[in-house]
Amino acid sequence: MATTNELFTHTLKGVSRSFYLTLRVLPTAMRQPIGLAYLLARAADTLSDTTAIPHEKRSKVLHLFRDQLVVPVADVHVLSTIQACVQGRLDNAHEQTLLQRLPELFTLLHRQSGDDKEKIITVVRTLTSGMVFDLDTFPLEESGDVSALTTSEELDRYTYLVAGCVGEFWTQMSVSHVPALKHWDKQSYAKLGIRLGKALQLTNILRDLAQDLRIGRCYLPIESLSKFDLSVAMLKNATQGESVEQCLHHYISIAAAHYMAAIDYVLGIPRHCIRLRLAALWPMLIGIESLLRLKQQARWLDPNTVCKVDRSWVYRMLATSTLQAPSNSLVRRRLKKMLGALNND
Repeated sequence: MATTNELFTHTLKGVSRSFYLTLRVLPTAMRQPIGLAYLLARAADTLSDTTAIPHEKRSKVLHLFRDQLVVPVADVHVLSTIQACVQGRLDNAHEQTLLQRLPELFTLLHRQSGDDKEKIITVVRTLTSGMVFDLDTFPLEESGDVSALTTSEELDRYTYLVAGCVGEFWTQMSVSHVPALKHWDKQSYAKLGIRLGKALQLTNILRDLAQDLRIGRCYLPIESLSKFDLSVAMLKNATQGESVEQCLHHYISIAAAHYMAAIDYVLGIPRHCIRLRLAALWPMLIGIESLLRLKQQARWLDPNTVCKVDRSWVYRMLATSTLQAPSNSLVRRRLKKMLGALNND
């Protein structure tokens, strides 16, 4: 039988190489609760996205999953029902393995200390409510229809549900497990953590827009598109032009403002807490670099053009940032230089 340790090595690495790097650099006391929260959320996300489950049934399956978070002991029959929905039907073998290990994940959840368990349950339920929102808001993938969010406030709320809440959770777990952060103003840093999460999610939305449009989802709200004389249909038809470029730059500037605020989050982590600082810095650097490449991309709306930070850049970033991380001035200078390039038209 696989060991619990393998959940946070082979299983987690299989479903997310980038988060695996972040988890490995975290202080030891934080690895299990944060890794567990990630794996639970990743399992729910697989259930939400897979076409192995008919669109109209995915919300019901997600609600079954969410209910098991709050019962004293997970119901093995319910978990078996969830697993049966996708057994042998997932293209991704790593995702299949993850869902096979649902009983272990829930057993481990209910073994967490009371405070950690409550925080994990809260963040996973928030994340899954964002997944349910997706299913309730957007049409069937194969329908050919496209729906969009309506207002900027709706987009901001959505980015909190699916990512901003993680920054809040991360802050709470850091304060609980890292004695050097006992002096932190939890409320202020939680707000900064939320902004970092929102920045990362906006980056994903912009990077994946063309692909999302092909499955009927437009996260850029109609309210904003109309300001640039754009429509969802124009985006789906890969219409390029000045208006599209202006719209892209508008949302890049919003993400950049969130990243700028998050500099204080990274630098607020004491320099001797190098592991925790790197765990916050790495996704931030990758996110900003992704936006820089997206801004330079000539065909943003072409679904066949993938904007991705290559592995060689990531390896260089890991090496250089590890050397820079103990210095507030070097970290600040690097981040502000990248954000300056992002805001330079």
